[in-house]
Amino acid sequence: MDKNTLTGFILIAAVLIGFSYFSRPSEAEMEAQRRQDSIATVAQQKAQMAQEAKEEAEIAHQAQVALDTTSLFYAHRRGEAQNVVLENELIKLTFNTRGGTVQKVELKEYKNQQGGPVTLFDEKDARMQFMLGGKTENINSGDFFFTPINVSDTTLTMRLQASTGGTLDFDYKLLPHSYMIDFTIQANGLGNIFAPSMKTLDIAWNEMARQQEKGFDFESRYSSLTYKIKNEGTDYLSETSAESEKIAEPLDWVAFKNQFFSCVLIAHQDFTEAHLSSTPQQKASGYLKDYEADMKTFFDPSGKTPTQMQMLFAPNNYHLLQHTNKLSASDKDLELEDLVYLGWPLFKWINRFFIIYIFDWLSSLGLSMGIVLLLLTILVKVLVYPTTRKSYLSSAKMRVLKPKIDELNAKYPKPEDAMKKQQETMQLYSQYGVSPMGGCLPMLLQMPIWIALFNFVPNAIELRGESFLWASDLSAYDDVIRWDKSIWLIGDHLSIFCLLFCLTNIVNTWISMRQQQNSMTGEQAQQMKFMQYMMYIMPVAFFFMFNNYSSGLNYYYFLSGLTSILIMWFVRNDSFFLAHIYYESHSCYDRSPYLGFRQSGIRSQRRTNHRKKPDYTYRRPPHSRGIMGHGTNRDFRRLSGRPKDCIHRQLLQRTAEQEPYRSLLDGCRRREPDPAYHHGRQRKRTGFHSGRTKNHLPER
Repeated sequence: MDKNTLTGFILIAAVLIGFSYFSRPSEAEMEAQRRQDSIATVAQQKAQMAQEAKEEAEIAHQAQVALDTTSLFYAHRRGEAQNVVLENELIKLTFNTRGGTVQKVELKEYKNQQGGPVTLFDEKDARMQFMLGGKTENINSGDFFFTPINVSDTTLTMRLQASTGGTLDFDYKLLPHSYMIDFTIQANGLGNIFAPSMKTLDIAWNEMARQQEKGFDFESRYSSLTYKIKNEGTDYLSETSAESEKIAEPLDWVAFKNQFFSCVLIAHQDFTEAHLSSTPQQKASGYLKDYEADMKTFFDPSGKTPTQMQMLFAPNNYHLLQHTNKLSASDKDLELEDLVYLGWPLFKWINRFFIIYIFDWLSSLGLSMGIVLLLLTILVKVLVYPTTRKSYLSSAKMRVLKPKIDELNAKYPKPEDAMKKQQETMQLYSQYGVSPMGGCLPMLLQMPIWIALFNFVPNAIELRGESFLWASDLSAYDDVIRWDKSIWLIGDHLSIFCLLFCLTNIVNTWISMRQQQNSMTGEQAQQMKFMQYMMYIMPVAFFFMFNNYSSGLNYYYFLSGLTSILIMWFVRNDSFFLAHIYYESHSCYDRSPYLGFRQSGIRSQRRTNHRKKPDYTYRRPPHSRGIMGHGTNRDFRRLSGRPKDCIHRQLLQRTAEQEPYRSLLDGCRRREPDPAYHHGRQRKRTGFHSGRTKNHLPER
């Protein structure tokens, strides 16, 4: 680090310390803040006491109403609660006659941490009430005992009969081979007890979302109260903090969402005046969030038009939710697949139209999910390999041109010549086809896929409960090493996959920094020595960030980092890159099939050279190997005329004073054949290809 850089960091630190000192509040301000906090605490306590008093008054009122024999539904205020079950091969629903609504939901195909079926909620966790305002009394469904009629395995009617003979019916129908329930509310013969202006039904829905997975923090991060605005997209409340919001726009549905499961209430005639709230719960409480939704929907007191709704209790499977859209009772596009969070629009499109289909295809092969993630990583690396190789090639070009850059730095040492030095540097880059951003731009093109998979893997329900190696559940952290007390920033466990991911990240960082140092000169090289220590902070920070993340995500990142190291090892041979650079720098040479390169305007030159008389005899060495040391590479032998190791040594041992490409050019000049390499009959060859001599090498 040079003197100017050090001075800059010292000044920045001084500014930050000074700002912190002078911006701190005074004693008077701190006292005022403490007073405000005390007032807020007292106000909160008063609000809580008022709420408790309100609840007690409501209980007293209900008790008084229960004694009122003139009440329309007096006969239904007392009774014995009974359970009624609807089920198919996917789901089991338990309804209670007290309130006439569903009180327990079990998903048969999914297991909880204890090995039993997943229970989304029961009577202790959730409550749904429907309220109607009458002329003489208000009707709250939670205060009455309904009578079950028309009961079958998939259908149920909960009836509330008034003393005047009218009825209020809750009709439920569980659709076959589905998680969807059709739900209607209809009044018959009750038009005279409601005001003519009453056209809406109030809904009060509350649920304590259970913790279903092993990792509380990770599951809570992907659990939210989600809703869809009519003719628009979906939105959600904060996952990490308490939030309450009043929605003015009509809603198509409201969902209480966990990481892998959702409870959705869908309106046929829209939800209006919705007031939604989400409150995170404490760790080890057994619950993630406290969801509340108060809203209104259409209601016809005459009973001519029923209030139509649908309930969905389903896993967050993308294709399943897409199919469930077709079961809508209306012509709306419900877009239920948005319950599976796939990231922002760009990353969502990558996941939706690329990653999901590859993942589903690999999963259909019957392989374990660990092998599926491995194959997914390899396929992604193969697809982005052209950009990765271009990045490495750009770094190799910069290393080759380093002597030239050093000469320019020595030629223009004065600050006033910086503009001229920059112009000649860019001219040099243009001459040899080097882009200073060539190493960064390909990596930036890979970032969308990297971020897309960051959003896809944690929300892939296919990984839930799947074991691989030491990880018992790829959707949660692997806690092979754990302890009793929680440690700050780490927690109570050590994720092995997270540790491996961070180690591979450190190795990748070390390799990248080493390559950049070899291509930088002067002040850039000095500054890079300081920056390399800053770059190592990121892998260390990743360990504290991802230790609680799912083992499947850490496993994928580990594989991604490991394959990157293997690719860098595979293309480590500098002679390969330098040969490619040489091809790109001289347009008269033929295309190399191995390098996949073609220069324009070479055919006419080839025809001209073909008529020239050869001036030496070329013998192909029988034991020469290819560039990468595997098999035979005819094009590279034509380029060099000698085995790979000889060229590699020449390229790497040239001094900085020599021109970067002249060393390779010298190695390709005409040479007399070595009799020791003679094998078989002699063949007439010239230059690199037929008809080429040393006189037809390009002029520098």
